[in-house]
Amino acid sequence: MTLSLLGALAAAIAYGAATILQAIAVRRLSALPPEPGWRARVPGVAMYVWGLILDLVGFALSAAALRTLPLFLVESAVASSVAITAVLAVLFLGVRLQRREIGALIGVVVGLALLAVSAHEGPARHVGHLAGWLLLAAAVLVAALLVTGWYAVADAGASALTLATASGVGFGMLGVAARVLHLPHHWWGFFTEPVFWALIAHGVLAAVSYGLALDRGRTTTVAAVTFAVETVLPAAIGLTLLGDGVRRHLAVVAVLGFVVTLGSCLALASRAEPDPG
Repeated sequence: MTLSLLGALAAAIAYGAATILQAIAVRRLSALPPEPGWRARVPGVAMYVWGLILDLVGFALSAAALRTLPLFLVESAVASSVAITAVLAVLFLGVRLQRREIGALIGVVVGLALLAVSAHEGPARHVGHLAGWLLLAAAVLVAALLVTGWYAVADAGASALTLATASGVGFGMLGVAARVLHLPHHWWGFFTEPVFWALIAHGVLAAVSYGLALDRGRTTTVAAVTFAVETVLPAAIGLTLLGDGVRRHLAVVAVLGFVVTLGSCLALASRAEPDPG
């Protein structure tokens, strides 16, 4: 479990660092004078691209961790990237954390420790092609939520809430797809796997939904809704359908760790997207 757990924590670090790089890039680009020319934009754009690369690294690490660790542990670890963002924001963006946020950082560490102790290691229960088609059908639901939120321009609050929910479902199903994805003997075998296409669809839809939600609503609300849905939904699916397990006599510890971690991440939701200005 040690290597897989380290991979999940490394994914959180990658995601948190990516957010900071993107925030710094946006800050630099917004500070440029009007029409500065492409040469002046290159450093900021390059930094933003590095942030996107770190996002991909984070996904690869979390997907690798999901091969042997249950969804409730890995998704909680990924959500804890907001704690990494908070710490890096203090170091590189001059952000000052309130006492409540410092307590939440401690809560994330304690909650993840409880989850790591209580989680039972093992692969997901084998699922057939039907699961892949169900995941693709779920992508249609996410797309429908995205379209609904996009066109609900008259009510920005409702639009942001709908888009954040779409983002949370999309990211959650991305985790489920990574957990159940069958690794073929040859790389081209992925193209015949419905789960593979579901993984791509959910990843794209979730990213688009999250960006649009941030444009329509407050960062704290959008991040909180996204974190809650993308953590709770796959955890429930993993425990009820995929054979994710808890060590014997440690169910209470697992529940406590999950609640503490999620609650602490929600308390840090405002740090999910540091203010670039």
